[in-house]
This record gives sequence, C-alpha cells and structure tokens, in this order.
Amino acid sequence: MIYLILGLVFFLGVHSVRVVANDWRTARIARIGEGPWKGLYSLASLVGFALIIWGYGQLRLDPVLLWNPPVWTRYLAAPLTLLTFVLVTAAYVPGTRIKAWLGSPMVLGVKLWAFAHLMANGTLAAAVLFGSFLVWAVVIFASERRRDRAAGVVYPKGSLARDAVATVIGVAAWVLFAFWLHGWLFGVRPLG
Repeated sequence: MIYLILGLVFFLGVHSVRVVANDWRTARIARIGEGPWKGLYSLASLVGFALIIWGYGQLRLDPVLLWNPPVWTRYLAAPLTLLTFVLVTAAYVPGTRIKAWLGSPMVLGVKLWAFAHLMANGTLAAAVLFGSFLVWAVVIFASERRRDRAAGVVYPKGSLARDAVATVIGVAAWVLFAFWLHGWLFGVRPLG
C-alpha cells in the first residue's frame, strides 16, 4: 500500500501545485525557466505514475475486498468511460465547444473515469486509487472554474466540426482501449 500512496502523493501532488502553491510555482518557473520546470514536472509525474502502477499491481496480487460490486456497475462504467475518452480528447483538440462550455474537460473526464472505476471495483486498493483521483478531480475542477471566473477567462466558442473530431477520436480510442488494450495492460476485459 505504501507504494500506491507514495505514487498518489507524487502524481497528484505535482498536478496540484498550481492550486496549492501557485506563487511558489511561478517563482520557480521564473528562476529556472519554463523548459526545465516542465522537465522536472514530467519527471516527478512519471515517478508518481510508476509508483502508482507498481503499488496497485502489488495490491492486486492479494486483494482486500471491501464490497462486491453488482455486475451492472461494469456495464454502467462502460458509457461513463466512453464519455471520459471524448472529454479528454476535447481538452486537446483545439476549438471545441466542449472546452468552451466546460473549461476543463480533461479534469471532468478524470472525475468520470475515477467514479466509473470506483463503483465497478470493490477492493481497498481500488478505493484508495480511484477515490484519490475522484477527490483530486473534484477539488481541481472547482478550483480551475473559480480561477477562470475570477480572471474573466472566456474560452473561444468553438465549432460543431471540432466537437465531431474530438468525439470520433475519443470513441475510436475508447473502442481500442475497452476491447483490447485494457485487457492486455491490466488483465481485465471490461466488456467481456
């Protein structure tokens, strides 16, 4: 459990710096430059991610069951993760109305991903992993929306065509992941 928790502290901590210590972050970037900052940020994120994978993998070998999720939760998780893939894609496709409307579709996607996995998995390790991501995403989403409103940020309106591009890419990525990669990477085939 210690590796999973350390990984979550590293990964989510790095991804929370702007919220909890933005002045410190700004000072570091001014001091060392944006490139080195991004390099250190990426390195710390990778260390955290590796620890999360290692820790969660170890805990899956001897799982502690907290509850036995009903089978229907797996089938509800599928459309929620489909929406997650579309939201995450919309965060990176320039000019989507989805981004203009939500502001942070990536973080909202993380919320849905974490919620879907939390309800479909009943182990202690899943509760710690997905529960941590869910709490983090709720806090970050609220913080980013508040910061955007305070700064008067208005995202460009975007176009339906860009939403369509994000949707097609997101759905294609979800199909690839749900039917093949999830089983190959994690040993679980979510759709049988």
